[in-house]
Amino acid sequence: MRHSTKKLELTGQKYGKLTVIGPAQNIGSRTAWRCQCECGKETIVKTNCLRSGHTTSCGCMSPGGIPGKGPLGLTYIDGTCVQMLQAKTIRCNNTSGVTGVDWMPGKHRWRAMICFKGRRHYLGSYTNFEDAVKVRRQAEHDLHDEFLRKFAKSMKES
Repeated sequence: MRHSTKKLELTGQKYGKLTVIGPAQNIGSRTAWRCQCECGKETIVKTNCLRSGHTTSCGCMSPGGIPGKGPLGLTYIDGTCVQMLQAKTIRCNNTSGVTGVDWMPGKHRWRAMICFKGRRHYLGSYTNFEDAVKVRRQAEHDLHDEFLRKFAKSMKES
């Protein structure tokens, strides 16, 4: 686990409904913290999101106070936006054409990654683009698609 070398210590501090319980693995080059939400869920949040007030809960409450609804009426579960997973959109800054797959020019390899529930999962690096895409698609199936199936089932039951 890689932690920032900065001396900033947020453990024990409260930001909205979140209480910082300790350092977490960095998200990219950004320092991150494990936080406990008042609803009982644990989430990982970057320092700048905590200190700026951008993130004040695990996603369980919207500004209007509706459980499970976040900004713009989006549904968040364990810090994951259901609608964003359903949409499967590719970001405008994506250069490979496949979400979670990028080229590492220094290593001459394709890297596959996936983010889920506030954590970034490294899936490996590959010499062939198709191999990286295959691993990423399998991770989407195992993590995202299973999560969406469980969400749909829970919505039918309620």
